Amino acid sequence: MTTVVPRAFVARPNDWLVRQLPAGLLGEDFFVRFVELFQAEADTLVAHAQNLPYLTDPKVAPLELVRWMARWIGSPGIDPGYPEDVQRQMLLVASEVMRSRGTVAGLRRLLEVYSGGEVDIEEGGGVFAADGAPVDTAWVVVGVTPRNELLTAEAIVRIVLAEIPAHVRAEIWVGDDLVWPEGSSVTAPTVPRSTAWPTDGPTGPSENASTTVQGAYA
Repeated sequence: MTTVVPRAFVARPNDWLVRQLPAGLLGEDFFVRFVELFQAEADTLVAHAQNLPYLTDPKVAPLELVRWMARWIGSPGIDPGYPEDVQRQMLLVASEVMRSRGTVAGLRRLLEVYSGGEVDIEEGGGVFAADGAPVDTAWVVVGVTPRNELLTAEAIVRIVLAEIPAHVRAEIWVGDDLVWPEGSSVTAPTVPRSTAWPTDGPTGPSENASTTVQGAYA
């Protein structure tokens, strides 16, 4: 069994550079004080070098850098109005869902963190009997019950449209209100489920029957 020991920085004495002088020069007061000037500057450089591993650590990095890193990895961004711990959690989750971006699981996890509430997602994909697969599976219905007052309905719409595949049509509910495709200023080609989406739902395969797998996120 291998034990991993976290790396710890060794504390240096205040006169670490002076101590490296030859013994004969340690008695020269002027020369010692002269070297201490360079030691003070070197302390700053060493401190910067030691801090480098933490600048990209979401748990301790400055909040400005946390928000920048969120943009850097392609997340919807982080509102500086969020509490500090929430901003850090958003970055951690954003990097986590990159592996499952464009899937139901990834979208649900992202919305849960941003909204702080419950998220329900229904999609047209599923496992169907070979002769019972619907023609249209490229749709998704998203319901969000946000507890975070900073997250607007339009922000939810933008997050969903940025995360789902381009060919998938979305219907988005915030609480009891339909905010997309109706009631949003965000423009994107969509077709309301009530007029063009399948309403019969997925049909499970019968026993011993061949099956077809189709998905809105395929």
